[in-house]
Amino acid sequence: MTVCGQQPNTENIKDKLSVKNKYSSYLFVYFTANDKEGEQIRFALSDDGYNFKALNHNQPVLSSGKISESGGIRDPHIMRTVDGKTFYMVATDMVAAKGWDSNQGLVLLKSTNLIDWKSSKVNVPNTFSAFKFVNRAWAPQTIYDSVKKKYMIYWSMRSGNEADKIYYAYVNKDFTAFETEPKQLFFEPHNKACIDGDIIYYKGKYHLFYKDEDNLNGIKKAVSNQLTEGYVKQDKPLQLTTESVEGSCVFKLNNSDSWILMYDVYKKGQFQFTKSDDLENFKLIDQEVTMDFHPRHGTVMSITKKEAKRLRKKWMIDTETVNQPNQTEKK
Repeated sequence: MTVCGQQPNTENIKDKLSVKNKYSSYLFVYFTANDKEGEQIRFALSDDGYNFKALNHNQPVLSSGKISESGGIRDPHIMRTVDGKTFYMVATDMVAAKGWDSNQGLVLLKSTNLIDWKSSKVNVPNTFSAFKFVNRAWAPQTIYDSVKKKYMIYWSMRSGNEADKIYYAYVNKDFTAFETEPKQLFFEPHNKACIDGDIIYYKGKYHLFYKDEDNLNGIKKAVSNQLTEGYVKQDKPLQLTTESVEGSCVFKLNNSDSWILMYDVYKKGQFQFTKSDDLENFKLIDQEVTMDFHPRHGTVMSITKKEAKRLRKKWMIDTETVNQPNQTEKK
């Protein structure tokens, strides 16, 4: 099972279908810009994890006005449930034009076919009195806790003028609301701001990738033996650019031991792609990647041939060109 932001402990999860035989393509979910048109969910497909083509001609596949409290959706994250039957998506409920200290909630969505989605809104201060001063709730992601047998959402959040911190809460069985009060997940050693968390389970450890706001150029990593505590920061910057970056996403290539780390070079309106075999050392692969769209923060999930076919049919893209490099948009 391959999901950006989640690599569940396969020793504790019974997946009867072989990853090698099951997954053949990739779904990229993303938003595009800090405006009304851009702050909506879009989809793109790839058959190789390197060449992506937008679905629906890069137009939204879900209307933010219908599913959000603010009217805008940012930072979408998608995952497949451990039984393989359902998809969960979470996103920031926010309109950037209202200010970076203006949002208080998240959007939760679920689907059984990647086409039809049910949505719910979570306003953190309205739900939990202990967090009544929250003015930022950003970049949520979902992961399965194989010990508690529950799904957990984690995101960065700020109250008042405090530093942004990464919190977590468990979600109910219907994936419509939190059933536990938020708790801090990662404690930055110097109490500096950190956002855009992305947890990967790899070789018995949880690897938390995040943006280190104390170093605007920095994608950092913290590692723990446990999902909800004990993360130790590694100071090594992982990005391969001197530009400011954020919104990192890690996904594993199908039928491979290699991983892709991608992130938003947000001041230049570009994405950068790197590759690793150990989640420690990365090499730049921009020259191998093509997209016919300009994403911002987004995530990639492995999908089956049948699921890719269903998405192509729904959004009417040319199935012959999904893996053909787009010469005008090489990243």
